[in-house]
Amino acid sequence: MSPKTRRVLQAILYEIFAIAFVGPVLSIAFDKPAASTLGLAFVLSSIALAWSYIFNTLFERWESRQTRRGRSFIRRLAHGIGFEGGLVVILVPVMALWLKISPLNAFLANLGLLAFFFVYAIAFTWAFDRVFGLPESAGERGEV
Repeated sequence: MSPKTRRVLQAILYEIFAIAFVGPVLSIAFDKPAASTLGLAFVLSSIALAWSYIFNTLFERWESRQTRRGRSFIRRLAHGIGFEGGLVVILVPVMALWLKISPLNAFLANLGLLAFFFVYAIAFTWAFDRVFGLPESAGERGEV
């Protein structure tokens, strides 16, 4: 599988499984119809994908103008905080409006989603690599 095909497949499967999990959990947590919360999960996922593209484009543009090259721990930390912080700022109002809850409750729900996605991203990537093998950039082909 080409690297581009692998990345696209990984992103699509990641989002499908995330929507399938998050939608019902939001339905139970906020006592809302599953169709509504699945729609919200789809919207949140779409926003996250768009934000990822926008943020990474801006970050890489900024990064290319820095005198120090490479990705130090501090730079990676700044990237993570910037990405997640921006996502929270965007998603909290969307969740509050969609679910008809306070911004504080939407913020707390978003913190729960951040915790879930931290674990989910690690587990999904491991499972994806087990099924499809490691990318060439990670070492020997097929070694997981």
